[in-house]
Amino acid sequence: MIFSPELRQQYLRKSEAEGAIRTVINAQLDNTPIRVLDTTTGRLYDRQARIAIFKEDREYGELLSSIMKYSDRRMERVEEVVGNYFRCVMLSHRWEEKEPLLHDIQENAVYKLSPVGGIAKLQSFCKIARDAGYRWAWSDTCCIDKNNSTELQQSLNAMFVWYRHSVLTIVYLSDVPPSSQPGGLARSEWNTRGWTVQEFLAPKLIRFYQKNWTLYLDDSSPNHKDSVAIRRELEDATGIHPQSLISFQPGMRNVREKLQWASRRVTTMQEDIAYSLFGIFGVQLHVIYGENKQRALGRLLQEIVAQSGDITALDWVGKPSEFNSCLPADISSYRAPPHILPPLSEDEMQTSLSSLRNAAVLKWASKLYDQLDALSAPRFANCRLHLPCIAFRVTEVRLSQNQGTPHTYEVKADGLHRTSITTGEKMSQFSRASPTRQAFYLVRPWDRDLLQLPDPDDTQSEDIFWDAPEISQEYGDLELRKFNEQALQLIAHLERPFSAFLLEQQRGREYKRVASDHDIIVTIEDMAAICEMVTTLEIL
Repeated sequence: MIFSPELRQQYLRKSEAEGAIRTVINAQLDNTPIRVLDTTTGRLYDRQARIAIFKEDREYGELLSSIMKYSDRRMERVEEVVGNYFRCVMLSHRWEEKEPLLHDIQENAVYKLSPVGGIAKLQSFCKIARDAGYRWAWSDTCCIDKNNSTELQQSLNAMFVWYRHSVLTIVYLSDVPPSSQPGGLARSEWNTRGWTVQEFLAPKLIRFYQKNWTLYLDDSSPNHKDSVAIRRELEDATGIHPQSLISFQPGMRNVREKLQWASRRVTTMQEDIAYSLFGIFGVQLHVIYGENKQRALGRLLQEIVAQSGDITALDWVGKPSEFNSCLPADISSYRAPPHILPPLSEDEMQTSLSSLRNAAVLKWASKLYDQLDALSAPRFANCRLHLPCIAFRVTEVRLSQNQGTPHTYEVKADGLHRTSITTGEKMSQFSRASPTRQAFYLVRPWDRDLLQLPDPDDTQSEDIFWDAPEISQEYGDLELRKFNEQALQLIAHLERPFSAFLLEQQRGREYKRVASDHDIIVTIEDMAAICEMVTTLEIL
């Protein structure tokens, strides 16, 4: 039989159909774990083995036949079948004693092992997933080869994505007894673990199970994220807003808030307190067990500052890191909320502006605006922070309380009102009359948001304004008035109290942060002097 060219175009050759299916499979598996458990047999399979099993399945043959014939919905059908087949259930839990590792089950069927300790938990998890109609399941205890550094690196960096694309995440609360009353979830140690932050933020669908593997609060709804009662418990236990619990997006927005979420968490491996946040911030970094938690956290915070330019990661109290003194030694330093003033109301802003609108103020306000606009973003190089800031030279340090440690000092700096600093570090006392050779500065890290710059994506061509001189002049005057207004608004914001930190000058032009036990809140005394204090400092 001879087919016309038009008719032949309606069909795919078998090799073409197989290639189309394989492309969709690869895309699907990119978002799923490297190795998973088959809930029907209890055996482990890697990605290639899963593909081989799928090709032997009746559903694969039917799919191949159906798409070889032309159809407008050909690829939609492939994506539907492949997506349903390879979907995976993830486990979120608290590690306990005798958790099964890869070598414990690699050559065994989970269901045939003695149901003790972690094996019993794994068996129950697989049965729950199987009874819900899902073939593939993943547990971090046994599905990662932790002796393979390449696989471990890939797994820890991809874990948020795996949970995000899970068809269901089962949270097992081993310390919540059967028939628990509301509040059991909030009291569970599961809420104290570092890795569980991303394990309940990433998934779209979650169900909580009690110690005996019954549903928490007897809630049989498909998704416990839809439960108001459960969301309220999670918010109380974690401090995370319900909207983030429902529709969290990874990335660099609200950096300080996300760090505060993790500030009460603990991990077995000290470096994991940083590694467990890779997915939350959407970063890819090397996993180097043995580097210690200060360096692991330092590398993460360095990457956050470098990618986002967000300086709120520098807002903490506690001990400084050996990685860089502007970063904290421990995640717990972010536990206290940052000092944030309520935004100025429109009336408050207008009152402030009315007192500033004169030629003298406008002149130095415009100069200051240009200086701050010219500052580059903060950056790290070889663990050194290059920080754009306003630096106020300290002229007097006086001990005001000396009953043990920490010490409280009264501090005066050029351009600032007096303030108090509480620190565990011993500081030399000095004044203008009796100066010290060591220089100290109170520093305000520069926040470019105060410039109120327009969104770069919201620009329009201005060429049309220059076709007629009168329009050009009018437009230029408008832009000048707008700039002047922004400069004065900047001054109004800078006049408000702000959180600063103390730097001690080292050799040359290098500085180290002096740790404080409380926020250092200061207010500017001489606004006009700021123009001489805009700089970029190199901090060790």
